[in-house]
Amino acid sequence: MRTPSAIAIAALLRVSVAPLGAQDTVRFKPTVAQPTFAVRPPVLRVKPKTVLVSNTNFGAYYTEQGGPFPGEVGPIYVEGATTKDVLVVKVRRVRPNHHIAAAQLYADFGGLTTEDRVRMLNDPITPRRYVWRLDRERNTATTTLPDSRMKSVTIDLQPMLGRVAVAPRGQEAFSGIWPGDFGGNMDAPEVREGTTVYLPIFHDGAYFYFGDGHARQGQGEVAGTGLETSMDVVLELDVIKGKAIDWPRLEDENYIMVVGAARPLMDAFRLAHVELVEWLVEEYGFGKLDAYALLGQVGESTVGNVVDPLYTVVAKFPKRYLPK
Repeated sequence: MRTPSAIAIAALLRVSVAPLGAQDTVRFKPTVAQPTFAVRPPVLRVKPKTVLVSNTNFGAYYTEQGGPFPGEVGPIYVEGATTKDVLVVKVRRVRPNHHIAAAQLYADFGGLTTEDRVRMLNDPITPRRYVWRLDRERNTATTTLPDSRMKSVTIDLQPMLGRVAVAPRGQEAFSGIWPGDFGGNMDAPEVREGTTVYLPIFHDGAYFYFGDGHARQGQGEVAGTGLETSMDVVLELDVIKGKAIDWPRLEDENYIMVVGAARPLMDAFRLAHVELVEWLVEEYGFGKLDAYALLGQVGESTVGNVVDPLYTVVAKFPKRYLPK
């Protein structure tokens, strides 16, 4: 895992730019791994409508032996992005580029374990590490189950990015494990190929970060980790001028969505659904009470995580019920 001092080697980044119609395609190989989401010297500057071809950071965590978790890629400064705008991140591609994914059970981190913030009477569980073998041609992952009658299991891959973020407000710096209104470690499986992420901007330039590739993750990330591995990514970065949002928004072919982050879980649920109602009112012409009532009948919600410092909930509204 690289330390913040690695910023000094940012000049070693290999970047090539080629025009693509009204867009630029930037190929970027990161060499800096950041431990926090914060304002710091950018590793790259891009224009709106840039297509970024890159990868998440690789670290010892993804090896047979295990080790520290790698930090995030960034920050990337988006020229012309201001605090009166919204950052747009279109996830065009996210695919594992390594043959191993790791998942860890921790004694004090997980939805069903003790945790370091609360004392309990029961003993902590025994830590255990699972190494999953990825077959990228078949799009599967296989691991052993040492205590089970079924000695191994194979599941299909559903690649996602656990972390997409802008720099948080003011001089705040959050470690990579934190989600918030800046995005961060949302751990929402919905952040996958075909999804567009909308993030509020708290500093001119946005200072965009990404990382934490999961080959697959269950809703809630109940055991504390997904299938953690490194990813090749293609992201399109853009800006919506003159618009403000309070919480990260997502959109795919079937849903508009909002991610809320808080503890207790109910507050994350409320934050996500309030902003979703506001989205329906502001952009789709619903009355507030009508939107609330309709959301009560057709809305859906998923839990991103129940293990991080803040829990995350994704509130969803099916697009088939939006005005034509």
